[in-house]
Amino acid sequence: MTAGLPGRVTGRQATCPNCGAPILFIWSGAVQTTCAYCQSVLVRHDLDLERVGAVGDVPPDSSPVQRGATGRWRNRGFTVVGRIMYEYARGGWNEWHLRFDDGTGGWLSDAQLEWAVTTLVEPAPRLPFGVGLRRGQSFVIGDATYTVSTITRARYRGVEGELPFVYWDKAEVQFVDLRTPAARFATVDFSEDPPLVFAGEFVAFDDLQLTGLRAFEGWPPPR
Repeated sequence: MTAGLPGRVTGRQATCPNCGAPILFIWSGAVQTTCAYCQSVLVRHDLDLERVGAVGDVPPDSSPVQRGATGRWRNRGFTVVGRIMYEYARGGWNEWHLRFDDGTGGWLSDAQLEWAVTTLVEPAPRLPFGVGLRRGQSFVIGDATYTVSTITRARYRGVEGELPFVYWDKAEVQFVDLRTPAARFATVDFSEDPPLVFAGEFVAFDDLQLTGLRAFEGWPPPR
């Protein structure tokens, strides 16, 4: 068992080049991971791990989700393998990195008990990034019309576990969230240039059928 993971989780083992602690890759295709012992940020180069930096202790939060948890979305099983943490004026949220059983990836946004699952839209839709996006604007993404609901400047708080790209040492990031009346959800992530667009839907927590959750006082909340 590796620190911070449900006891049943298995995967490919490696060794942290900084402290020598065991590193467990739940997802064999990960580009970046973190050491749960010395907080090193580790980037993969074939079979080797390179320490590129460090993160502070994972900030405490009230999310029951953790690395190694499993669930389902749209009849597709997934495993939670990592996360990016952000904070803004009204609180903080997690972007949990999901690896689906079919080999594709997605994200579970966990913001004050509001849950949304999204996947990367490719090719990216044409949106007026150059002149900015404003609340109330509407755009067609895929087969639905979305309206800009919020524009958020968020501060990067840290990373944990496995990601499909190198991502750490960020400062502020702008996100533009869009919604439809039918609870579909999209977000524009300005951490990259050109920005990335993710689309999916809001989901009820119970519908995700999550297992391997973190146990702590106060969860689950009273009904």
